[in-house]
Amino acid sequence: MKTMILSLQHLLAMYAGAILVPLIVGNGIGLNSEQLTYLVSIDILMCGAATILQVVKNRFFGIGLPVVLGCTFTAVAPMLQIGAQYGISSIYGAIIVSGLFVIIISRFFGKLVRFFPPIVTGSVVTIIGITLIPVAINNMGGGEGASDFGSAANLALAFGTLAFIIIIYRFNKGFIRSIAILLGLLAGTVAAAMMGLVNFEAVHEASYFHMIQPFYFGMPTFDWAAIITMILVAMVSLVESTGVYFALSDITDKKLTQNDLTRGYRAEGIAIVFGGIFNAFPYTAFSQNVGLMQMTGVKSRKVILVMGAMLIMLGFVPKMAALTTIIPTAVLGGAMVAMFGSCTRY
Repeated sequence: MKTMILSLQHLLAMYAGAILVPLIVGNGIGLNSEQLTYLVSIDILMCGAATILQVVKNRFFGIGLPVVLGCTFTAVAPMLQIGAQYGISSIYGAIIVSGLFVIIISRFFGKLVRFFPPIVTGSVVTIIGITLIPVAINNMGGGEGASDFGSAANLALAFGTLAFIIIIYRFNKGFIRSIAILLGLLAGTVAAAMMGLVNFEAVHEASYFHMIQPFYFGMPTFDWAAIITMILVAMVSLVESTGVYFALSDITDKKLTQNDLTRGYRAEGIAIVFGGIFNAFPYTAFSQNVGLMQMTGVKSRKVILVMGAMLIMLGFVPKMAALTTIIPTAVLGGAMVAMFGSCTRY
């Protein structure tokens, strides 16, 4: 029971980051409610599978640390641009190739990290955060093309959600602070439901169980510009993950070798390839879960493995994913401002 509770804490700490990426990308490329439900479901499932790939150590892949993998926000703006210019099939073609690239360079990337100091990667992440803020502002008004765009109700929900998140983050510490975005999304959606602005149709229509399928959105296509973009995204994500690896190395008192790093990078590459095949996303190590380990003092791989299994089980239940798709666009916009604004802290 204790392991389950600790695992649930980690799940909640990473959940907002996991669901926001498919919600933002899915809405940005015009998916319908059924497609969006699938996208969230497969993303949740693949986050669990990617985490297990990293935690379970063998001679080929897995760093063997309590690492939590989730979708990287670094990929959001590039995926939206690729989707707008080449279509959704090009997004997944680029993701698959970038994953294969990571697998190929995994043996050498540890030696290349010194060429990506924090000032470089931090600048990249900050720029990405800034470029995404206009998308968030548009959503705060209700989303492009909404009949009630800029209405008082939408603005009240958006700014109310943003203020709620800021207050939680400012006046709380530890676990509550780590789930501020998730609590903000929940509070904003409850407020919107009380105003009659939440449509539960997607939840009613979603099934209780589904099977995942490769290439749900069609066969991938390959465009050089998209591929190069996603390879650069993957390299930035690897640098971010490297920082998490060494932080966890200190926490667990385990010295990392070059072979450990190689297996860790290779696990991320494999996860990215599977993400492309099953129409999910690129992955990186989540730092918020490192903070949770520091707070609780629990650094067991078993806890993270159980959390990964929980995510996989949730991924087979579309109704759970559909619950996230009912979040009003204005509420999502308020949470996006908080999330993307935090990128500028780097």
